[in-house]
Amino acid sequence: MLEENLILECEKELKDKFEELDQICRINSKKVLDAFHKYQVTESDLNGTTGYGYNDEGRSKIEGIFAYVLDAESALVRSQFVSGSHAITVALFALLRPNDKLLTITGLPYDTLHEVIGIKENSSSLKSFGIKYDYIDLIDDDFDYDKIKKSLKDVKVVHIQRSRGYSLRKSLTIDKLERVIKFIKDINKDIIIFVDNCYCELVETKSPISVGADICAGSLIKNLGAGIAFNGGYIAGKKELVSLCAERLTLPGEGAEVGPSVEANRRFFQGIFFAPNAVNSALKTSVLASLAFEKLGYNVSPKYNEARADIVELIYLKDKNEMIKYSQGIQGAGPIDSHVLPVPAPMPGYDDEVIMASSSFVQGSTIECSCDGPIRPPYVIFQQGALTYEYGRLAIMNAIKKLKE
Repeated sequence: MLEENLILECEKELKDKFEELDQICRINSKKVLDAFHKYQVTESDLNGTTGYGYNDEGRSKIEGIFAYVLDAESALVRSQFVSGSHAITVALFALLRPNDKLLTITGLPYDTLHEVIGIKENSSSLKSFGIKYDYIDLIDDDFDYDKIKKSLKDVKVVHIQRSRGYSLRKSLTIDKLERVIKFIKDINKDIIIFVDNCYCELVETKSPISVGADICAGSLIKNLGAGIAFNGGYIAGKKELVSLCAERLTLPGEGAEVGPSVEANRRFFQGIFFAPNAVNSALKTSVLASLAFEKLGYNVSPKYNEARADIVELIYLKDKNEMIKYSQGIQGAGPIDSHVLPVPAPMPGYDDEVIMASSSFVQGSTIECSCDGPIRPPYVIFQQGALTYEYGRLAIMNAIKKLKE
């Protein structure tokens, strides 16, 4: 079978790259296990609380573990976050006040944040509360240091989005992040550096907080939930900033002390425990897709041998029809709703129709093998996830087979 032979050929070439990813996984696994030992997790911690959620020992230990793994002073890890965009929104509203200024230095953020910020009009946006906003585009997939230096006056929060969203620029490695954070802090140490860390957790051995960011946020139906967490998100960073976020999520005066975990504790514990391996599987699947589709004559990003900052692989397809076929190939190789055929459709927060394949146990989970993309030129599909490499491998094979039909 053509697909099998191609994949076997790719795997021979990827032996060294896979070993490099395995080593990152080993380092991150040791750190996660050390965190469990540090907080002496017991069986009773797996049980949740109801009602107000007072005295939730398991929830406190989960937040300690997340803080340890992300090199943060504190973390807020809650099922009450409905998405990564929600966690980011809570953080921005917590950190900014009327007449403050927010500056994004990675170009326009995710489409879902446009109404949050006020780029697109909404009476509940930051802009509607008198918060000013500006953004600076990247130059050649790196920060525009000259413009940043000229734009920092009166800025309270600098927002950095590490992953691409639906843009075509490259995702940002920890090394690039470290350089720009030092640059900004040398100019004004009081500026708050806030990092959208979605899709990037455990891809490298350092987090944004490790290299000087003040606060970061992400989703638990991405990397750190490992396909086990049903929902939720996290915010991690400096203690006083995380406390502000907790009071924005719940209410002033109670903050992180309330918010019942119900049945989430067990899944959050298991999610972060399995996360290093799930991320490794997702990365190997993305690397395999990169090399296989390059051999088939498609443009891909990142290349298989490039440094990676997140779990996402871009594949430039020929047209709308190929986007549909590819998505149907990924959907057909998954465990849930594999018989369903994805088609382009409107999606809240996006201007273009979007096609999405997510044959997943958790709705919209992108650490499980999935793909998506807006239906617009140059017809790029965003491939991500795979709970095991073996399942990811099968999905890529099926996508190739579907494209050839």
